[in-house]
This record gives sequence, structure tokens and C-alpha cells, in this order.
Amino acid sequence: MSLMASFTMPRRVRWIFSITLFFLITMELCRLLFYWGYRHQASVPMSPAFLMGLRFDLKFASILGLFLLVFSLPAYFDPFSGQRAGRFWIGCLTLIWGLLLLFYAVDYFHYDYLHQRLNASVLNYLQDASISMGMIGQTYPVFPILIVMLLLIAGGWYVIRHVSVYSDKDASPASRRPALFFVGQFFFFAVLIFGKPGQYNLRWSDAFTLGDNFSAQLALNPFQSFFSTLKYRSSVPDRGMVRQYYPLISRMLGTEDPDTAGLTYYRKIQPADTALQHPNVVLVLCESFSAYKSSAFGNPLHTTPFFDSLAGHGILFDRCFTPAYGTARGVWALITGIPDVEEPRTASRNPDNVNQRTLLNEFTGYDKYYFLGGNPSWANIQGLLSNNIQGLHMYMQYDFKAPKIDVWGISDHDLFLEANGILKNSRKPFFAIIQTADNHRPYTIPEPDARELGLQKKTLNELRAAGFESNQEFNAFRYTDLCIRKFMEAAARESYFSNTLFVFIGDHGIRGDAGNMLPTAFTRDGLTCEHVPLLFYVPSRNYATRSSRICSQVDVMPSVASLAGQSCINTTMGRDLFSPLPAEDQTAFIFDVDMHTIGTIAGDHYYYRNLKSGQERLVSIKNEDTVMSEADSIRKRLHDVTTGWYHTARYLLRNNKKNF
Repeated sequence: MSLMASFTMPRRVRWIFSITLFFLITMELCRLLFYWGYRHQASVPMSPAFLMGLRFDLKFASILGLFLLVFSLPAYFDPFSGQRAGRFWIGCLTLIWGLLLLFYAVDYFHYDYLHQRLNASVLNYLQDASISMGMIGQTYPVFPILIVMLLLIAGGWYVIRHVSVYSDKDASPASRRPALFFVGQFFFFAVLIFGKPGQYNLRWSDAFTLGDNFSAQLALNPFQSFFSTLKYRSSVPDRGMVRQYYPLISRMLGTEDPDTAGLTYYRKIQPADTALQHPNVVLVLCESFSAYKSSAFGNPLHTTPFFDSLAGHGILFDRCFTPAYGTARGVWALITGIPDVEEPRTASRNPDNVNQRTLLNEFTGYDKYYFLGGNPSWANIQGLLSNNIQGLHMYMQYDFKAPKIDVWGISDHDLFLEANGILKNSRKPFFAIIQTADNHRPYTIPEPDARELGLQKKTLNELRAAGFESNQEFNAFRYTDLCIRKFMEAAARESYFSNTLFVFIGDHGIRGDAGNMLPTAFTRDGLTCEHVPLLFYVPSRNYATRSSRICSQVDVMPSVASLAGQSCINTTMGRDLFSPLPAEDQTAFIFDVDMHTIGTIAGDHYYYRNLKSGQERLVSIKNEDTVMSEADSIRKRLHDVTTGWYHTARYLLRNNKKNF
């Protein structure tokens, strides 16, 4: 046997590659057809979208290839072992081919109807199948489409049948190295399925990093969009409940022209009386920045001396709560102004929610930055940011000179200094968000920073009395304070510093024992998960204010706009903290996904209800011994407020789309 013959590709390997290529070409042709049908929506060059789309198509074609590779290994299913196996695979692949055509056909007309690629919400139409089919029959040429589909399926059957003949021709049934070919093919498909280098695989959110909505829609394929949304099918908002509570919620939000039919929540944000003149904005989202762990809230271990000094000159809101626990939910609430009430996974992971309006875009004439020491592909956060913030300059782990120290990327110290180095060169006012990560397991502190910090070792009793579980956690919390100090010292040497509004808030808290630092309900009912500091600090002004107004993470953007002198339209659930609000309307909505509860903090009370059992509870968050003489009326009012907030949030997750 010649050298060339010894390396002849086994016929089964050739067959798998040929089938995979046929399906890949089909998906690419479908993308071209999609573009041809909706090309009038294109406003930017489409080549990046086609390249991204090719990566998605390679992913799903490779899934098919891997399926063929694995299931054709047994001799009984070898397509060349006999006529029965050959007919089986021809029939099976023709069926898959027909399903592929059906997916793309439904996807094409789904986009025509809703301007969204095919997603799992289409299954809801099956609940009213007769009406849905009637609408389809009266809108689209169903019979001609079916004829074309049948002809294409027949053509697919013909190609698939002849691929087997081609694969068997001039091929070696038994190569000298068959295992090498099959292992190589396995890893080839596995790499294409993963889709990209790095820590995270290719996801639907990567399409939305293109920064243009039609580009993102063109890049997706219906398999990606459908299966990514399948788990969220049951989270469709209940418009009836939204309308029932619309009068209450629209009044609490200050909607200027209430519209029960249109369910709008439009209102204007007016600059605060103490508004600044076009300041820069630096918003620091601090990882796991629990209020009870900070000495600004009475922690006995003196954990945050520098933050305390800033709070002494700024405006500190000491009754601020995040709507939910978790970094992805915190980023979502901050950027969109809407609580993330998705289950079981986060709103950022649902392609139906990716189109969001944000008040960040109201800062016209500003450069916009987002700094993260790691990779933003987790929870599909990059899609949320890139797709919705106009002109965003996003800096992540691989854009920095500093080395990676652990799974979360570069250190917070390096992140702050690298961000400062970029911001000092901005020629326009800027709005920058810096997201920290080191106050998180594995609690990595670089050696030089550890020496400067001076790692402390406390007894277990001392740690637990202050709400910490270990010395590593305790020192990591202290390290956050050191990093903030280093950043502010570096920024103070730059020209932008004096005209900058600095905002600090936790992405979420940490469930734990707050001891005597906070009322019992914070520990017993889990509020330590959501209770975080919120600080507004301006170097050129000495506010020296501590406010006990109840507020939420969703209130940050409207309040920043107000204090920064931005007059704009607000359509979110956030409210301006520098605008008067009746005490009874000062509330914070809480969604505890782990305990399956929704609740509201208002006044001195916390009301919450289990979404599964319906069991509800009203507790005091001021003093455990407080006698609640009006408990029934308070419970009834907060039941309505909580239910209204919850259903409004579910509705706005899908109906507060950006206007560009």
C-alpha cells in the first residue's frame, strides 16, 4: 500500500464531514435569505454579523457531527455495515433536515411578525392553537410554503442519499490509524462547539456585542435563540395583574400621564437643587459590600476607615437595598433600573430581555466606560452592556497590562489604577462604571498589597461577632477599602477629580449574622443579603449627610442623573432620591430567589410572601419588641405594593426597550 493510501480518510469520517458540511451550507444560505428579506433594516456593515453567524452555525453543525460520530460507532449503526443501517441514517438525517427547514421557516416569519428571532415564547401560541393557525393562514401563503418545504425535503433526501455513495467511493474502510481519525474528529467538533478561546463558550450574548440590534439578530440562528429561551418560557408577564396594580405603582413612581391601556411609566427627572454642572461620574460597584460588615454601620473591627472618611463628607444612604442577591442581578438592576425577577436563572441570560432602555444613554456628550478586571461573558453581562449603552468603551481583563491573579482576573488595585490611567486622558466628560471582584472567594490579595494592608488575624469569636466567617474574608473586605483609597489618591492627582461625582454601592450583600449591629430581622429574615451602603461623594462639596430614606439599587441611575444636572425621561422603576417623596411611598422591593419570596421594605416593616406556598409574614425592622398595632392594615397595603412591584418588574423586563 502506498503512503497516500495509508492516510486515506476512513469512509465513516468522510461521511460525517460531508453531512456536517451540507447542513452548515444550508444554515449559511438561510442566513443569506434572512438578510435578503430584511436588509432594509441594516444600518451598518454586516460582515461582522455574518462572521459571528458562521461561528454559531459551525457550533450547531458540529453538534450534529458529534452526534453522528458517537452514535455511528457501534457496528450495528455503522452506515456502511449494511442496507438496514444505511436506510436508517438516510431516514434519520432527512427528518433532521426537515426539522431544520421548519425551524428556519418559522424563524423567518416569527421575525417578520415580532422583529425577534425564534424563541421559546412561540410555544405559548399552542395554548390557543386554532386562533394562532387561523391568523397564520390569513396572513401568510401557507400552501405554497408547504409545497416548497416538501420539495426541499425531497432534495435533502437526494443529497443525503448520495453523500453515502460518495463517502464510500475511493475511501478506505479500515485505515491503519482509524482511532486517530476519530479522536481527531471528536476534538475538532468539540472545539467548534465551544466556539471561542477563553473561559466561556460561545453564547447568544456574543451576538449582541456587535453593538447593533439588526446585526445581532442576523448573527443568531434559530436553534441558538430558541433553546436559550426555552427555560424562560413560563416567565411571560401577566398583563392582567400589571393593569390591576397600575394605578398604585404609577402613582408611587410619579408617572405624569398615567395610561392604563398603554401601561406607560414616563416621567421627567429634574436636576436637584444642589446639582453639579456637567460633572464626570465614577460609579463603583463593590463586590459583596455588605452594610453590616462595614465600620460605617458600626462593625467593631474597623474594616473600612477610608470609606468612612468619604461618607463623613458625602451623602450616605444607610437603608439602601439591592432588589436581589447575586452580582448579575445587581448589575442588571443598576444598569436597567428594573429588579431582576427572572427564575430560575438571571434576566441577563434570557435573550428576550437583552434589549433594554437605560438612563446611561441620557448622558449625551459623555464618554461611557465600563471597567471589569475579569471576563464579562459570565451571565451574558457583556451582551446587556454592549447592546444597550451607546458608544460604550468596555475594558476587561485582556485589555489591561496588569497580570491575572485568579479566576476573577486582575486585582482590584490594578483595576482602579488602570481605569484612572484611561480616565485621565478623556477629553470629554465621562460616565465610568468600575466593578470590583476581589471581595469574593478565593479572596486573593497580591503580596505587595497584603504587606501594605497588614493582614490581621482575629479569633473565631471576634470574627463571628463582626459577621465574618474567616480571616480571609475579613482581610478581603479590608482590602476593598484599601483599593478604594489607592484609587481616590491617584484620582486626586488628576485634573478630572474635583469635578467628579463618585458613587459607591454594593452589588449585593452577604447572608450572615449581623449580631447587635442591626435589628434581629436583618439576620433572621435574610436582609443582610440585600442591605448595602450607597454613597454619593463630590470632592469639591462637603455634604456631610446621612440619610435613612429607604431606597433601592434601581434608584441609583435616576439619582445620579438628578445630582449631575441631567434633565431626562425616566421609564424605569428607579426614583430620584434627591426629589421629595411621601414617607409611605419610600420602599424597597426584595426578590429572594433562594427562598422563593417577594417582599417590600417600607417604614419600619418588612413584608414578604412565598411565591409557592403563598405564606406571608410582616416583621419589624426597627425593634423586635415593637408592637405593631396596625399590623393588618400594614400587611394589606404592603401585600398590594409587593404584588404590584413584582408584576410590573416582570412586565418591564420585556417592555422597556431602548429607543434606538
